[in-house]
Amino acid sequence: MFEVFLKEVKELLRDRKTLFFVIALPIVIFPVLFALLAFLASKTTLEAEQKVHTYYIANAQLAPVFEERMFYHKSFKPYEGEEHFDSVEALKEAVRAGKIDVGVIIPNQFNDKQPLPAQFTWQVVFNDAQSINFVYRRLEKLIQKFAAEIRSVSLENLGVPKEQHTALLNPISVSKVDTADKRENYGEKLGAFIPYLLIPLVLMGASYPAIDLGAGEKERGTLETLLLTPVTRTQLVLGKFITVLASSIACALVTVSSLAVWISIASGVGVLDSLKEAFSSVSVWDYLLIFGLLLPVAVMLSSLVLAISIYARTFKEAQNYMGPLSMLVFVPIVVSLMPNMSLTSFTAWIPITNVSLAIKEIVKGTVDYGALAMIFVASALLAGALLGCCVRWFSRETVLFR
Repeated sequence: MFEVFLKEVKELLRDRKTLFFVIALPIVIFPVLFALLAFLASKTTLEAEQKVHTYYIANAQLAPVFEERMFYHKSFKPYEGEEHFDSVEALKEAVRAGKIDVGVIIPNQFNDKQPLPAQFTWQVVFNDAQSINFVYRRLEKLIQKFAAEIRSVSLENLGVPKEQHTALLNPISVSKVDTADKRENYGEKLGAFIPYLLIPLVLMGASYPAIDLGAGEKERGTLETLLLTPVTRTQLVLGKFITVLASSIACALVTVSSLAVWISIASGVGVLDSLKEAFSSVSVWDYLLIFGLLLPVAVMLSSLVLAISIYARTFKEAQNYMGPLSMLVFVPIVVSLMPNMSLTSFTAWIPITNVSLAIKEIVKGTVDYGALAMIFVASALLAGALLGCCVRWFSRETVLFR
């Protein structure tokens, strides 16, 4: 079995394509890709924050103070065209046509110089379909500030002293005291995405060598030669399996190590300091637990991809089968990302979902070791069953020589 393993490892080390996907891609491509995405996201957000929005106020003469503040606000500039938009539909058309970014309709009965007889509704017309849009937030802040001043004047006219305005309008102030520490907060928000990165990497690291060791051997005609050697089929398939498993684990470890190095570099220059501080309490034992949970997952996925590769007639056919398998693996990971999804006695038995939830709990520092043991047992049993099926699959002549 180990002779087969060494033989397969030597062949993989000679295969530049596999080395690229298992080693070069995680070390260079993924970190650069993540950095590029982060740069583009920050650049897009910065451009959205610095954008100056063109506005139009219908019935602006009824609120001259508000109009003046809009005029001098750094994020807004008035519409300089000659058209007039005095209705919601007209403002909608102007926004759709790109003539203005936002429009405000002040009701005809509104007059900030007189006591207001009732509550008035100002309509803000803008396009809210953009992913990053600060226009409504800024405009709402201006309107609320203007409304607060009107309210203060009205209270003074009613004889309420100015120092009592806050107590009258907001008699109870709520102060939030969070029992979760920084690690738990970051772990809840980011811990669920760590399995979203690691488990697909385990699958990717197993897929490329498995395709070559199964369907590739068939296509090259070297599988028959291996079957003639004085090695049992069980030893032969286990040797191939250990090679695939080692490749999948190596791919995940290389990627995580590479990301850790890049994050350390970013933290050293003042970026991601808060993130580094939050995860500084994640111990070596926690990392070992995560690695231990990934081992049965790697066995599961390695068994599946090797069985698929053995079944396929050609390299291309095996690649076509890997696409649906990737989708099936992503589904339980996405389930773990759903709101209020937590690790329970039920979810601890759902394959891959249980590992994703457990990794999140480990990162948060709130892991239940009893549930962890249950997850490891469940994953190990399934991994053993899949490996047994793979061995049995390799023993069938109808599968090997389709």
